[in-house]
Amino acid sequence: MTGTGYDVIVVGSGAAGGFAAKELTEQGLSVLVIEAGRTLSDSDIKPPANKSSGDNVQLFPRIRATLSGQHIQSRVAFFSETLKHLFVNDRQHGYTTPKDAPFLWIRGRQAGGRLHAFGRVLFRWSDYDFKGADRGDGGVDWPLSYADLAPWYDRVETFLGIHGTRDGIETAPDGVMAQPTPLTPEERSFRNAVEARWPNRHVVPWRFNPHNGGPMPSSLKAAMATGRLTIRPDAVAREVLTDPASGRATGVCYVERQTGKVCVSHAKAVVVCASPIESVRLLLNSRSRLHPDGLGNSSGTLGHYFMDQCPSLMFGRWPASSREGEDAPLPVHTLFGTTGGLYIPRYENACGAHDPAFTRGYTFQGAIGRHASPRGADVPVTIMGFGEMLPYRTNAITLDPRRRDRWGVPLPHIRCVPHANERAMLRKQIRDCADMIETRGGHVDFWASPLGLGEGDAGLYPDKPFPIRWFIRKMFPKSMTMGAAIHESGGARMGNDPATSVLNPFCQSWDVPNLFITDASSFPTGGALGTTLTVMAISMRACHHLAEELRAGRL
Repeated sequence: MTGTGYDVIVVGSGAAGGFAAKELTEQGLSVLVIEAGRTLSDSDIKPPANKSSGDNVQLFPRIRATLSGQHIQSRVAFFSETLKHLFVNDRQHGYTTPKDAPFLWIRGRQAGGRLHAFGRVLFRWSDYDFKGADRGDGGVDWPLSYADLAPWYDRVETFLGIHGTRDGIETAPDGVMAQPTPLTPEERSFRNAVEARWPNRHVVPWRFNPHNGGPMPSSLKAAMATGRLTIRPDAVAREVLTDPASGRATGVCYVERQTGKVCVSHAKAVVVCASPIESVRLLLNSRSRLHPDGLGNSSGTLGHYFMDQCPSLMFGRWPASSREGEDAPLPVHTLFGTTGGLYIPRYENACGAHDPAFTRGYTFQGAIGRHASPRGADVPVTIMGFGEMLPYRTNAITLDPRRRDRWGVPLPHIRCVPHANERAMLRKQIRDCADMIETRGGHVDFWASPLGLGEGDAGLYPDKPFPIRWFIRKMFPKSMTMGAAIHESGGARMGNDPATSVLNPFCQSWDVPNLFITDASSFPTGGALGTTLTVMAISMRACHHLAEELRAGRL
């Protein structure tokens, strides 16, 4: 074993880890980032010249990926030949689920994590998310409010240069926008049709972060520029080490991915932010005499109250004649190509609207007219819904008692099951999406969700040969199980009471004061907007607090 001392060790280099490293190094601390995957090169984030984007089904690339070991990753909605290297090989990175409760765990093991392959949509949450229970909408309240997080949202947005508009919507607070983003003429006509019929629904452009064009996320580049960051790639964290007398964190034990060598690095504090499932797995595996049930688990809640947003995906057509305004230049993603789109923030069970069939709400993200279609033909519509799952103790991450990965870490066992509240919400979520597409003459062709597959006017890909349609009909519902939203959260939740939570309001372990968990595992509720911007802001806030505590000698 080897040993090196740092002020802080950060486990994970994605959305949370990158901003943790940025804040800590800019506060003058020496930081080691441990990353399980490799570092990327310029060629990894530029599509090969000899590969076309293909059609939106990507059937044969998915089949090839399945045969090569990506039988889970190839089900993600935006999977393509040009993106597959940014997702893990499922044969090498296994996990288990109950037989009757599949879960899609979509992962990217590389410096920057899933930041290279996510949709880059970044909306703020509001007190409808943070304080929903106080508003009588179920779930639990966070131990912080929108006002606590707003300055950190400002800092993240200013640093990233978010493109978007200020829309004055209570459930999606306005942020710091570097420049506006356009809707297509078809999306503008959709917006006007929807808002005329349902005044409480708002259709806005994406607020998104353009790709910086390089293999390292901007947050890590900023941390590296301080001269106080060390990144250790290909290092699989196995255990957070603790002092046998005090129980405080002393460092991290990790395995070199290529050689199998076991190494140890020491630090004054440890920040775990490897993504919710990986972070919980690491903490559960960090048992000791003083932490027999996992690190920081005196409440017995570690691993419990795991959530993901309830996904639905609908395809249809918008009348080609329904266009408003002129075409505008559209944003382009390095790997996705033409991107951007429309977003519908939460409106159900908010702002005076209430559905007694369920609590909490949902959002929609989609696109109309962003890709070429035959002249005069109806324009394809693709809209994905994201519904908020309530936190249930029985939805949990545990360690598989029999199976380990090749680095000796027990596989995670994932249980994430929608209850009656989520099923009722999904039915309304799907109905609302169809109603909006069908207003002003649009057509709904097919949709899928954890409730199953449904077909409407033209059905599922009518232009495809029957064998392909049959195969897609069999496989498509498996792509819209829980996990497909890729917005998982919970498992190490914050709270005001150490008896019912793992972390305090600064993502600091109640039991281990020099241990912080700053990814979405810290979330008490799962929300309906994307989690990434909130993860970045919470991680910066927590690490600013960590730096202050270190300077004050309290850690």
